[in-house]
Amino acid sequence: MPAHQLPAEGRVFLVGAGPGDPGLITLRGVECLRRCDVVLYDYLVNPRILRHAPPHAERVCLGRHGRDRIMPQQEINDRMVADARVGRTVVRLKGGDPAIFGRVAEEVQALREAGIPYEIVPGITAALAAGSHAGIAVTDRDLASAVALVTGHQQEDEEAGPELEYTALAAFPGTLVFYMGVTMAESWSRALIAAGKDSATPVAIVRRCTWPDQETIACTLGTVAEEIARRKLRPPAIVIVGPVSQARVVSWFEERPLFGQTVLVTRPGEQGEEMADRLHELGATALLQPAIVIGEPDDWGPVDAALARLADFDWIVFSSANGVQYFMDRLLSRHGDVRKLGPVRLAAIGPRTAESLADYLLKSDATPPEEFRAESLAAELVAQAAGRRFLLIRASRGREVLAESLTAAGASVTQVVAYSSQDVAAPDPEIATALEEGRIDWVTVTSSAIARSLVNLFGENLRKAKLASISPVTSDTLREFGYSPAAEAKSYTIEGLIEAIYSS
Repeated sequence: MPAHQLPAEGRVFLVGAGPGDPGLITLRGVECLRRCDVVLYDYLVNPRILRHAPPHAERVCLGRHGRDRIMPQQEINDRMVADARVGRTVVRLKGGDPAIFGRVAEEVQALREAGIPYEIVPGITAALAAGSHAGIAVTDRDLASAVALVTGHQQEDEEAGPELEYTALAAFPGTLVFYMGVTMAESWSRALIAAGKDSATPVAIVRRCTWPDQETIACTLGTVAEEIARRKLRPPAIVIVGPVSQARVVSWFEERPLFGQTVLVTRPGEQGEEMADRLHELGATALLQPAIVIGEPDDWGPVDAALARLADFDWIVFSSANGVQYFMDRLLSRHGDVRKLGPVRLAAIGPRTAESLADYLLKSDATPPEEFRAESLAAELVAQAAGRRFLLIRASRGREVLAESLTAAGASVTQVVAYSSQDVAAPDPEIATALEEGRIDWVTVTSSAIARSLVNLFGENLRKAKLASISPVTSDTLREFGYSPAAEAKSYTIEGLIEAIYSS
């Protein structure tokens, strides 16, 4: 079936995921992921790209070298065809670009023979990514007006086709970029030199291009194999051969303030994803390990009762963005209109909570100007608390400071649990191992509940990383358990916490 023909049932998208950075996948690639039923992905694909796939989509890793069984190409072909035949939308997600050393021709042939409709979605390949992320322009008007992409793994692959013409490559008037060339560097570099390429030709090894631990190593054609062996370099890496390697400029990518740092994000759900995105922009490797799980309350009864008599309250006080979301969504599902709030005034503990209210086209009437915690919000409200009726929206657990302060000031206080907060029972084994082995630089702690959960999850291994606390209250909780934070946010926000990390 021609690739452009509209399908009646399943189809396959052969999508390039780019070189590693999750932001470098194309918009079309994201569109395909959002509509898929199954993702068959290479182990080099950044796992954060998989979040674009819907929750129901099956995620199948095709194997990691040295760790799992590697799925053979024929089995991959068969799996794509079988899934598409039963009406599933399949994304075959490949690192880089599918058409550059990605065996896409074999997959296309299998799909065409089976009559499966398909589409090829290009991706950014590593040779091009190196130009913007490692400071190497693979083409240069003075040094190289051509570039050749070469497989460095061909010699040990009997099915790779004709052998490389090293005489032609040695005479090539431009830049040579070797893919999959780390393990065979001694062979191809020796062959190039034997074919007449100067052993002093500048070379750059770019390992894990666009990842937060990207590494660029300068050497020469005559020393590249020795350098790889000495440093025990492993894939993924590309090798750039030619004068452009010597003309490398300082990489903006490697100058970012958190480049090379690994930060464990412990916030739940989408909140953790948002924080990870910001850390990634600053150059960090962000690992996700929620310490708590947020969900609906065990009983909606008290919330529904409060919604039924909103006119009885003068103020509704929100102590978190989660409280805003769960309470407002319940209000809309039960009553369908924010006008149900009537003249009631709204208070938010901090700017993020106020922003959540703004998502519902509501404005906070009271937000602390500096310190975003219960004590500060209480100070904002106590002057007008006497004789007033307050509805406090809270989690299933938390501090009683706000309710106690308002009650002491003469207010009538009703508290309702709008969402549950539960500890995560066990950590991701890979995260636990990384922390134990000292491969995590920072652990973020954004609430007292998260602090307690982290102690239960990791215990003494928390001492193997630096702890970054969002507030003095959270820091005090950590100290109660015998853990001292290495950094504390001056502004009790996520941005303030991140600033504390890179200022330390």
